Amino acid sequence: MSYFVRMFAASLLCATIISSTLSAENDPIMADIASVQAVISAQIEAFKRDDGEVAFSFAAPDIRKMFATPDIFMAMVRQQYAPVYRPRYIEYLEPFVTKKHVFQPLILSGENGITVLARYVVERQADGDWRITSVTLSPAPEQAPL
Repeated sequence: MSYFVRMFAASLLCATIISSTLSAENDPIMADIASVQAVISAQIEAFKRDDGEVAFSFAAPDIRKMFATPDIFMAMVRQQYAPVYRPRYIEYLEPFVTKKHVFQPLILSGENGITVLARYVVERQADGDWRITSVTLSPAPEQAPL
């Protein structure tokens, strides 16, 4: 094989790899998932720091209305969502994406060692930002009662 043919083949391979990488980065669904996971992670990090203001800022407007203040919101999270408040382990599972929502399941292990399945619903706001509208917890599949 001639030098030019090998160089052309190598260039074509590089262009294909770069093109597929760029298209994945520009794919709205992939970008949405990354943004949603960043919101969830940032809220969990705020919980770990006991930063109620920041944690509360990631809640959707209806949630903020329901709990009124960051202090009330944080008290509810500490009482009802301990694995979310202080997780030792976090694993993002396969999300489901619609135009306005991302349904993001996570496996979380709390400080008490109990593992749960957390189902986040995150909604795109009018300004394009993603905010958490709900979180439900249930036993993780391997810990579900028989």
